[in-house]
Amino acid sequence: MFNNCKLVVLIIFLLALVFLGSGCVRDFNKESSLIITDIELSADKIASSFVDLNVTTYILHQSGVQQNNTSLQLKVFDSKTGLLKMHKVTEVGFIKEGESSSISMSIRLPKEGQYRIESVLSEGNKTKSATEIYLSGLESLKTDVQEIGIGIDEVDFLVKKVRGTNVIIENDIYLTNSGSDVSENYKMLVKAREIDTRLIADKIWTTTGIIGPEETIIRSVNLTVPDNYNYAVEIIIWKDNTIVKRGEDYVQLNPQKVIDKDKTIESKDIVTRDFVVETSPTVPGEEVPYEAPHEETPGFCSVLAIISIVAALFIIRRKSA
Repeated sequence: MFNNCKLVVLIIFLLALVFLGSGCVRDFNKESSLIITDIELSADKIASSFVDLNVTTYILHQSGVQQNNTSLQLKVFDSKTGLLKMHKVTEVGFIKEGESSSISMSIRLPKEGQYRIESVLSEGNKTKSATEIYLSGLESLKTDVQEIGIGIDEVDFLVKKVRGTNVIIENDIYLTNSGSDVSENYKMLVKAREIDTRLIADKIWTTTGIIGPEETIIRSVNLTVPDNYNYAVEIIIWKDNTIVKRGEDYVQLNPQKVIDKDKTIESKDIVTRDFVVETSPTVPGEEVPYEAPHEETPGFCSVLAIISIVAALFIIRRKSA
Protein backbone atom coordinates (compact mmCIF):
# COMPACT_ATOMS: atom_id res chain seq x y z
CA MET A 1 0.00 0.00 0.00
CA PHE A 2 2.78 2.38 0.92
CA ASN A 3 4.58 1.57 -2.30
CA ASN A 4 1.43 2.36 -4.30
CA CYS A 5 1.20 5.83 -2.71
CA LYS A 6 4.79 6.53 -3.52
CA LEU A 7 4.12 5.47 -7.10
CA VAL A 8 1.15 7.88 -7.41
CA VAL A 9 3.16 10.78 -6.03
CA LEU A 10 5.97 10.00 -8.44
CA ILE A 11 3.57 9.97 -11.39
CA ILE A 12 2.05 13.32 -10.37
CA PHE A 13 5.50 14.83 -10.01
CA LEU A 14 6.54 13.60 -13.46
CA LEU A 15 3.35 14.96 -15.04
CA ALA A 16 3.99 18.36 -13.46
CA LEU A 17 7.48 18.37 -14.91
CA VAL A 18 6.07 17.53 -18.34
CA PHE A 19 3.55 20.40 -18.19
CA LEU A 20 6.18 22.85 -17.02
CA GLY A 21 8.65 21.67 -19.63
CA SER A 22 6.13 21.91 -22.45
CA GLY A 23 5.37 25.54 -21.57
CA CYS A 24 1.61 25.13 -21.08
CA VAL A 25 1.57 26.83 -17.72
CA ARG A 26 4.15 29.38 -18.76
CA ASP A 27 2.22 30.39 -21.90
CA PHE A 28 -1.01 30.78 -20.01
CA ASN A 29 0.50 33.31 -17.62
CA LYS A 30 2.97 34.96 -19.98
CA GLU A 31 2.25 38.66 -20.58
CA SER A 32 2.08 39.98 -24.10
CA SER A 33 5.00 41.37 -26.04
CA LEU A 34 3.70 44.21 -28.23
CA ILE A 35 6.08 46.57 -30.03
CA ILE A 36 5.82 49.56 -32.38
CA THR A 37 7.73 48.74 -35.54
CA ASP A 38 7.24 51.90 -37.62
CA ILE A 39 5.49 55.28 -38.00
CA GLU A 40 4.42 56.77 -41.33
CA LEU A 41 3.27 60.34 -42.05
CA SER A 42 1.21 61.49 -45.02
CA ALA A 43 -0.37 64.86 -45.83
CA ASP A 44 -4.14 64.73 -46.30
CA LYS A 45 -4.59 68.46 -46.78
CA ILE A 46 -2.12 71.31 -47.29
CA ALA A 47 -3.57 74.76 -46.63
CA SER A 48 -1.88 78.12 -46.68
CA SER A 49 -1.21 78.11 -42.93
CA PHE A 50 -1.66 74.52 -41.71
CA VAL A 51 -1.26 70.88 -42.73
CA ASP A 52 -3.57 67.97 -41.95
CA LEU A 53 -1.42 64.90 -41.36
CA ASN A 54 -2.33 61.23 -41.19
CA VAL A 55 -0.10 59.43 -38.66
CA THR A 56 -0.03 55.64 -39.08
CA THR A 57 1.58 53.50 -36.36
CA TYR A 58 2.44 49.84 -37.03
CA ILE A 59 2.22 47.40 -34.11
CA LEU A 60 3.58 43.82 -33.93
CA HIS A 61 2.27 41.23 -31.47
CA GLN A 62 5.36 39.12 -30.87
CA SER A 63 4.11 36.74 -28.19
CA GLY A 64 2.02 36.35 -25.06
CA VAL A 65 -1.62 37.13 -24.33
CA GLN A 66 -2.88 40.57 -25.30
CA GLN A 67 -5.09 42.33 -22.76
CA ASN A 68 -8.33 44.13 -23.63
CA ASN A 69 -7.15 47.51 -22.32
CA THR A 70 -4.45 48.05 -24.95
CA SER A 71 -4.25 51.66 -26.14
CA LEU A 72 -2.11 53.88 -28.35
CA GLN A 73 -1.27 57.48 -27.42
CA LEU A 74 -0.13 60.08 -29.92
CA LYS A 75 1.68 63.11 -28.50
CA VAL A 76 2.92 66.15 -30.43
CA PHE A 77 5.55 68.39 -28.80
CA ASP A 78 7.08 71.67 -29.90
CA SER A 79 10.72 70.74 -30.53
CA LYS A 80 12.04 74.12 -29.41
CA THR A 81 10.01 74.64 -26.24
CA GLY A 82 9.22 71.04 -25.37
CA LEU A 83 5.59 72.02 -24.73
CA LEU A 84 2.85 69.50 -25.46
CA LYS A 85 0.73 70.80 -28.35
CA MET A 86 -1.58 67.85 -28.93
CA HIS A 87 -2.56 64.56 -27.27
CA LYS A 88 -4.77 61.82 -28.72
CA VAL A 89 -5.65 58.34 -27.48
CA THR A 90 -7.30 55.44 -29.30
CA GLU A 91 -8.02 51.81 -28.42
CA VAL A 92 -6.02 49.05 -30.10
CA GLY A 93 -8.03 46.08 -31.34
CA PHE A 94 -7.06 42.44 -30.93
CA ILE A 95 -3.91 41.45 -32.79
CA LYS A 96 -3.12 37.77 -33.31
CA GLU A 97 0.19 36.55 -32.04
CA GLY A 98 2.85 36.90 -34.71
CA GLU A 99 0.80 39.40 -36.75
CA SER A 100 0.92 43.16 -37.24
CA SER A 101 -1.74 45.86 -37.28
CA SER A 102 -1.84 49.57 -38.12
CA ILE A 103 -3.54 52.44 -36.28
CA SER A 104 -4.14 55.78 -38.05
CA MET A 105 -4.86 59.15 -36.42
CA SER A 106 -5.27 62.61 -37.96
CA ILE A 107 -3.64 65.76 -36.62
CA ARG A 108 -3.56 69.40 -37.78
CA LEU A 109 -0.32 71.34 -37.36
CA PRO A 110 0.64 74.93 -38.25
CA LYS A 111 3.11 75.08 -41.12
CA GLU A 112 5.53 77.16 -39.11
CA GLY A 113 7.35 75.22 -36.42
CA GLN A 114 9.31 72.09 -35.63
CA TYR A 115 7.68 69.13 -33.91
CA ARG A 116 8.41 65.86 -32.13
CA ILE A 117 5.74 63.20 -32.61
CA GLU A 118 5.69 60.39 -30.07
CA SER A 119 3.65 57.16 -30.20
CA VAL A 120 3.21 55.27 -26.91
CA LEU A 121 1.69 51.78 -26.76
CA SER A 122 0.25 50.79 -23.37
CA GLU A 123 -1.51 47.88 -21.71
CA GLY A 124 -3.36 49.24 -18.73
CA ASN A 125 -0.90 51.47 -16.89
CA LYS A 126 2.14 49.72 -18.31
CA THR A 127 4.02 51.07 -21.33
CA LYS A 128 4.78 48.29 -23.79
CA SER A 129 6.58 50.25 -26.51
CA ALA A 130 7.33 53.82 -27.57
CA THR A 131 8.93 55.55 -30.52
CA GLU A 132 9.25 59.10 -31.83
CA ILE A 133 10.00 61.03 -35.00
CA TYR A 134 10.95 64.66 -35.65
CA LEU A 135 9.13 66.84 -38.15
CA SER A 136 10.11 70.19 -39.71
CA GLY A 137 9.95 72.09 -43.00
CA LEU A 138 6.16 72.03 -43.34
CA GLU A 139 6.23 75.61 -44.67
CA SER A 140 7.94 74.32 -47.83
CA LEU A 141 4.93 72.18 -48.75
CA LYS A 142 2.97 73.58 -51.68
CA THR A 143 -0.60 74.56 -50.88
CA ASP A 144 -3.34 72.50 -52.51
CA VAL A 145 -4.63 74.29 -55.60
CA GLN A 146 -8.26 74.22 -54.43
CA GLU A 147 -7.52 75.07 -50.81
CA ILE A 148 -7.61 78.73 -49.79
CA GLY A 149 -9.20 78.38 -46.36
CA ILE A 150 -12.38 80.28 -47.36
CA GLY A 151 -15.76 78.58 -47.47
CA ILE A 152 -19.05 79.80 -48.95
CA ASP A 153 -21.61 79.06 -46.22
CA GLU A 154 -24.87 80.42 -47.61
CA VAL A 155 -26.50 83.21 -49.63
CA ASP A 156 -29.45 85.44 -48.70
CA PHE A 157 -31.50 87.25 -51.35
CA LEU A 158 -33.26 90.60 -50.90
CA VAL A 159 -35.39 92.42 -53.47
CA LYS A 160 -34.09 95.99 -53.44
CA LYS A 161 -36.09 97.52 -56.27
CA VAL A 162 -38.41 96.68 -59.17
CA ARG A 163 -37.89 98.68 -62.37
CA GLY A 164 -40.48 97.80 -64.97
CA THR A 165 -39.80 94.17 -65.90
CA ASN A 166 -36.44 94.07 -64.10
CA VAL A 167 -35.67 93.28 -60.47
CA ILE A 168 -32.62 94.40 -58.49
CA ILE A 169 -31.64 91.61 -56.09
CA GLU A 170 -29.15 92.06 -53.28
CA ASN A 171 -27.08 88.92 -52.75
CA ASP A 172 -25.63 88.60 -49.22
CA ILE A 173 -22.80 86.05 -49.42
CA TYR A 174 -21.53 84.53 -46.16
CA LEU A 175 -17.79 83.78 -46.30
CA THR A 176 -15.92 81.95 -43.51
CA ASN A 177 -12.17 81.70 -43.11
CA SER A 178 -11.57 78.27 -41.57
CA GLY A 179 -7.79 78.71 -41.59
CA SER A 180 -5.59 79.75 -38.71
CA ASP A 181 -4.22 82.83 -40.49
CA VAL A 182 -5.64 85.97 -42.11
CA SER A 183 -6.91 85.25 -45.63
CA GLU A 184 -5.85 86.94 -48.83
CA ASN A 185 -8.13 89.31 -50.72
CA TYR A 186 -9.37 87.14 -53.60
CA LYS A 187 -11.32 88.15 -56.70
CA MET A 188 -14.93 86.96 -56.69
CA LEU A 189 -17.33 86.71 -59.63
CA VAL A 190 -21.07 86.61 -58.89
CA LYS A 191 -23.50 85.88 -61.71
CA ALA A 192 -27.20 85.07 -62.13
CA ARG A 193 -27.91 82.27 -64.62
CA GLU A 194 -31.47 81.58 -65.79
CA ILE A 195 -32.09 77.93 -64.92
CA ASP A 196 -33.92 76.75 -68.06
CA THR A 197 -31.99 78.54 -70.80
CA ARG A 198 -28.67 78.71 -68.87
CA LEU A 199 -28.32 82.31 -70.08
CA ILE A 200 -26.47 84.80 -67.89
CA ALA A 201 -28.83 87.58 -66.81
CA ASP A 202 -26.24 89.66 -64.95
CA LYS A 203 -22.79 89.35 -63.40
CA ILE A 204 -20.48 91.48 -61.29
CA TRP A 205 -16.88 91.32 -60.08
CA THR A 206 -16.00 92.03 -56.45
CA THR A 207 -13.50 90.79 -53.84
CA THR A 208 -13.74 88.56 -50.79
CA GLY A 209 -11.95 91.08 -48.61
CA ILE A 210 -9.42 90.14 -45.93
CA ILE A 211 -10.98 87.75 -43.40
CA GLY A 212 -9.50 86.97 -40.00
CA PRO A 213 -8.97 83.37 -38.84
CA GLU A 214 -12.18 81.59 -37.81
CA GLU A 215 -14.24 84.65 -38.82
CA THR A 216 -17.33 85.03 -41.01
CA ILE A 217 -18.13 88.13 -43.07
CA ILE A 218 -20.96 89.09 -45.43
CA ARG A 219 -20.20 90.43 -48.90
CA SER A 220 -23.18 92.05 -50.64
CA VAL A 221 -23.60 92.60 -54.38
CA ASN A 222 -26.58 93.70 -56.46
CA LEU A 223 -27.69 91.88 -59.61
CA THR A 224 -30.34 93.16 -62.02
CA VAL A 225 -32.38 90.38 -63.61
CA PRO A 226 -35.65 90.09 -65.59
CA ASP A 227 -38.66 89.34 -63.41
CA ASN A 228 -40.68 86.08 -63.47
CA TYR A 229 -37.71 83.75 -64.07
CA ASN A 230 -35.79 81.34 -61.85
CA TYR A 231 -32.05 81.83 -61.35
CA ALA A 232 -28.99 79.99 -60.12
CA VAL A 233 -26.65 82.47 -58.47
CA GLU A 234 -23.09 81.26 -59.00
CA ILE A 235 -20.19 82.45 -56.85
CA ILE A 236 -16.69 81.86 -58.18
CA ILE A 237 -13.54 82.78 -56.25
CA TRP A 238 -10.31 83.30 -58.18
CA LYS A 239 -6.68 83.22 -57.14
CA ASP A 240 -4.72 84.97 -59.88
CA ASN A 241 -6.00 83.25 -63.04
CA THR A 242 -7.21 80.05 -61.36
CA ILE A 243 -10.64 79.19 -59.96
CA VAL A 244 -10.14 77.96 -56.41
CA LYS A 245 -13.68 77.91 -54.98
CA ARG A 246 -17.24 77.59 -56.26
CA GLY A 247 -20.64 78.00 -54.68
CA GLU A 248 -24.23 78.13 -55.88
CA ASP A 249 -27.68 78.99 -54.57
CA TYR A 250 -31.09 79.57 -56.11
CA VAL A 251 -33.67 82.35 -56.23
CA GLN A 252 -37.06 81.65 -57.79
CA LEU A 253 -39.08 84.55 -59.12
CA ASN A 254 -41.38 82.10 -60.95
CA PRO A 255 -41.68 79.07 -58.65
CA GLN A 256 -43.73 76.04 -59.63
CA LYS A 257 -45.72 73.46 -57.71
CA VAL A 258 -47.31 70.05 -58.32
CA ILE A 259 -51.09 70.37 -57.95
CA ASP A 260 -52.30 66.78 -58.43
CA LYS A 261 -51.21 63.15 -58.44
CA ASP A 262 -50.67 63.21 -62.24
CA LYS A 263 -47.74 65.58 -61.74
CA THR A 264 -49.46 68.58 -63.27
CA ILE A 265 -47.17 71.60 -62.81
CA GLU A 266 -48.55 75.06 -62.22
CA SER A 267 -46.61 78.30 -61.99
CA LYS A 268 -47.26 80.28 -58.83
CA ASP A 269 -48.00 83.96 -59.34
CA ILE A 270 -45.41 85.93 -57.39
CA VAL A 271 -45.70 89.71 -57.07
CA THR A 272 -42.05 90.68 -56.72
CA ARG A 273 -42.89 94.21 -55.55
CA ASP A 274 -44.32 92.69 -52.38
CA PHE A 275 -40.79 91.64 -51.35
CA VAL A 276 -39.03 94.97 -51.85
CA VAL A 277 -36.87 95.77 -48.81
CA GLU A 278 -36.91 99.50 -48.16
CA THR A 279 -34.02 99.58 -45.66
CA SER A 280 -30.95 97.43 -45.25
CA PRO A 281 -30.87 95.06 -42.27
CA THR A 282 -28.74 96.16 -39.35
CA VAL A 283 -25.59 94.39 -38.25
CA PRO A 284 -26.04 92.31 -35.04
CA GLY A 285 -25.19 94.44 -32.02
CA GLU A 286 -25.53 97.71 -33.91
CA GLU A 287 -27.95 100.11 -32.29
CA VAL A 288 -30.45 101.88 -34.48
CA PRO A 289 -31.16 105.47 -33.34
CA TYR A 290 -34.74 105.83 -32.21
CA GLU A 291 -36.75 108.37 -34.16
CA ALA A 292 -40.04 109.55 -32.71
CA PRO A 293 -42.87 109.41 -35.23
CA HIS A 294 -43.69 112.77 -36.78
CA GLU A 295 -47.20 113.89 -35.92
CA GLU A 296 -48.77 116.99 -37.51
CA THR A 297 -50.89 119.25 -35.34
CA PRO A 298 -54.55 119.01 -36.41
CA GLY A 299 -55.54 122.07 -38.47
CA PHE A 300 -52.02 123.50 -38.39
CA CYS A 301 -51.85 124.13 -42.12
CA SER A 302 -55.27 125.87 -42.18
CA VAL A 303 -54.38 128.23 -39.32
CA LEU A 304 -51.12 129.15 -41.01
CA ALA A 305 -52.95 130.00 -44.25
CA ILE A 306 -55.44 132.29 -42.44
CA ILE A 307 -52.63 134.13 -40.64
CA SER A 308 -50.81 134.67 -43.95
CA ILE A 309 -53.94 136.14 -45.61
CA VAL A 310 -54.64 138.51 -42.68
CA ALA A 311 -51.00 139.69 -42.70
CA ALA A 312 -51.15 140.37 -46.46
CA LEU A 313 -54.38 142.38 -46.15
CA PHE A 314 -52.89 144.41 -43.30
CA ILE A 315 -49.80 145.30 -45.39
CA ILE A 316 -51.94 146.30 -48.41
CA ARG A 317 -54.20 148.51 -46.24
CA ARG A 318 -51.17 150.35 -44.77
CA LYS A 319 -49.78 151.03 -48.22
CA SER A 320 -53.16 152.37 -49.38
CA ALA A 321 -53.28 154.68 -46.35
